[in-house]
Amino acid sequence: MKRTFWKIREALLRFLGMEQMQTRLAELKRDLESIETLQQTSAASKTGQLRLVYEWKAMLRRGEPLPSFGEVEFRAFSQNSEDGILLYLFSLIGTANKTCVEICAGDGIECNSTNLILNHGWTGLLVDGNEQLVKKGRAFYARHRDTFSFPPKFAHAWVERETINDLIRQHGIEGEIDLLSLDMDGVDYWIWEAIEVIQPRVVVAETQCIWGAERSVSVPYRRDFHSPLIQGFGVYSGASLPAFVRLAKRKGYRLVGQG
Repeated sequence: MKRTFWKIREALLRFLGMEQMQTRLAELKRDLESIETLQQTSAASKTGQLRLVYEWKAMLRRGEPLPSFGEVEFRAFSQNSEDGILLYLFSLIGTANKTCVEICAGDGIECNSTNLILNHGWTGLLVDGNEQLVKKGRAFYARHRDTFSFPPKFAHAWVERETINDLIRQHGIEGEIDLLSLDMDGVDYWIWEAIEVIQPRVVVAETQCIWGAERSVSVPYRRDFHSPLIQGFGVYSGASLPAFVRLAKRKGYRLVGQG
């Protein structure tokens, strides 16, 4: 699809001015993204995922050995293999209300909640500090055939531990939910520590590998924390796996896997 896009770009540049070309390319890119998304939410894609769900539930019911996370990984909309793992987990433990909260969800099109929302009837709150990405996400879900009548809520906000509970509550979400996902490349540890307004059944958090697997370490909390980017990655950010495990135990959770 990327090769097709650039071939069309070169053709348009020969016949149109730069401004007209940029407008047409933006329209074309939206169309191509819509086609790709429709493929990922097609009847065949949904049917395949539902067959997996039924099979995993049947294996659990029959008492058969269950597959490892590495055997159920797949990506439909997540950045990596989270889609398969989350679908597997909720196949085994069930759902309470199919509600998710994702912090730093970007445009909501590539994040841990997207597959559950588009292919499995979930809803929830997607939060990001980039206003343009939030606008793009709202427009996407407002026109998508599976969510236009009941899209997820979006919030454009800089996430702080002092205000995170009010932010979630203001969007009508409190108490038990099924999923909380954090991928802030920042003060993730301190935000999860502060969250009290919701009780997620499953939490996904990005750990920072530079701290190693032995030390319980986090960056210090600052309301205006920004991670310097090194080759596109926020290296000085987040917290180590042991730090998240300790926090999880304090909140009544246990580690079930890492990817």
